[in-house]
Amino acid sequence: MNWKQEFERWQTFASLEDNLRTQLDQLQDDEQSLEDAYYKNLEFGTGGMRGKLGPGTNRMNIYTIRRAAEGLASYIEEREGQEKGVAIAYDSRYMSKEFAVETAKVLGNHDIQSYVFSSLRPTPELSFAVRHLGAAGGVVITASHNPPEYNGFKVYNGDGGQMPPNEAGTVIDYVNQVENELTVEVADRAELEQCGLLKWIDEEVDQAYLDELKTVNVNPEVTKTAEDFSVVFTPLHGTAKMLVEKGLSQIGLTNVHTVAEQSDPDPEFSTVASPNPEEHQAFKLAINKGKETNADILIATDPDADRLGIAVPDENEEYQVLTGNQTGALLLDYLLSQNKDLPSNGIMIKTIVTSEFGRVIANHYGVTSLDTLTGFKFIGEKIQEYEETGQHTFLFGYEESYGYLVKDFARDKDAVQAAMLSAEVAAYWKSKGKTLLQALEGIYKKHGYFLEDLQSLKMEGISGSQQIQAIMDDFRESPLKDAGGLKVESVEDYTSSERTNANGEVETIHLPKANVLKFNLENDCWFCLRPSGTEPKIKFYYGVKTDSRRDSSELLEVVKESVNHKIQHHL
Repeated sequence: MNWKQEFERWQTFASLEDNLRTQLDQLQDDEQSLEDAYYKNLEFGTGGMRGKLGPGTNRMNIYTIRRAAEGLASYIEEREGQEKGVAIAYDSRYMSKEFAVETAKVLGNHDIQSYVFSSLRPTPELSFAVRHLGAAGGVVITASHNPPEYNGFKVYNGDGGQMPPNEAGTVIDYVNQVENELTVEVADRAELEQCGLLKWIDEEVDQAYLDELKTVNVNPEVTKTAEDFSVVFTPLHGTAKMLVEKGLSQIGLTNVHTVAEQSDPDPEFSTVASPNPEEHQAFKLAINKGKETNADILIATDPDADRLGIAVPDENEEYQVLTGNQTGALLLDYLLSQNKDLPSNGIMIKTIVTSEFGRVIANHYGVTSLDTLTGFKFIGEKIQEYEETGQHTFLFGYEESYGYLVKDFARDKDAVQAAMLSAEVAAYWKSKGKTLLQALEGIYKKHGYFLEDLQSLKMEGISGSQQIQAIMDDFRESPLKDAGGLKVESVEDYTSSERTNANGEVETIHLPKANVLKFNLENDCWFCLRPSGTEPKIKFYYGVKTDSRRDSSELLEVVKESVNHKIQHHL
């Protein structure tokens, strides 16, 4: 059916939910919006689905949630996981709890047990809960750091990690077999509660998670004796407040100041332009609070608490927000330098668009490093593999987009864990008379000045998707031979799983296929193109290295200029 037929199918559905009916009536004369809402089904990808709220097959609403949950139910049944059940959590966004309950009602119709948190909880606690409860899978209702008009449905396997491609492909197939999202059957909530197929969970899982959180603390004496160490924390209107505050308290950090204006859940995220700790504007109120309290570190978590950003004072007592790569380097260097008994098979795992800084640090301490595709599900998959085979001992995992995992009791990036370790690292360096910026400078001087940047182009709707693909096609068919005066030594095309060097020699890349291109330049520099899997964007990643900060800054700009020149005619 075309979009008009899909729209008519919804419009004539007698039992359409009242709020969606009202919204649909308001869109009656807005053909462009209706086309975007109905021209396709909201894609259920390898991480689940994410989209704008509203009526339509290409929107987040109770019917597209039911369609996704129906596919998940078929997956659970195939694996005979009905009694193990599914753990379900949700964040502070519009409709999050409603979508969580709808998911449980669909699963309950298949006699599948649901364990639903009674109030909002972070994504990493959901990952932990799957493992703690021995569940067959998990769901978290969240759109992470997307704008307020978005929500999402993220799926986890029984290991507590986001589903890798093969498992996700099975769920996707089941979701796509649902012919009519409007008629998916659901059980009655009250009946599910009465028969025990819907169980509400909270404090017991919270305490189990907090007990594990203590193990993130590397040197307990550092935080227990840091009486003059001050922390400012903001959950950015999301889910992290309770766990971060309790976690910091139980490792001995009590001089913690939560940003009051951002401490309560708010689906509008009304104090920030975007609830994303990657963006410096999100730290505005935390910086004000930091100056009031003379804070040594500012910590911000995104709404579902899987991403963390930090800011620290410079020599002028102005707060500087660190990049994800910089924070990752500091955490990794501390973990490895403070561990006097590193396992001989230890491994650090990062993504292909994360700085090479981490690899150099790991090598310095004799630790193996591994690259995965972008997406923490691939890091979680390798953790599970090594746990089963014993080939490696996981020490740290991270990605440049502010995601870190210290201990594998969770299998997704965990901003609560990262908050504990970041505070400890800052307290440690303060005890040595240094700020985190000064500590970072010391690591740069030892290993080289690695600098990175990320540019994003937002291209919404049908035409935007076409533009994004046109850019990818152009770089594939007419690849740059150099960038910023640096020769391209090889091109990695993850669609074909091939790495082609400057002489035309081809070798296989042993990673899952993905629509990603990476250009490796001489002198350990590189850039990468990747359409976002969760937003209507194409992202351009850059990494350079020289022996000085100034040279790296200048080189970064000329590499970016070369890439931008090529994409201009697509804009």
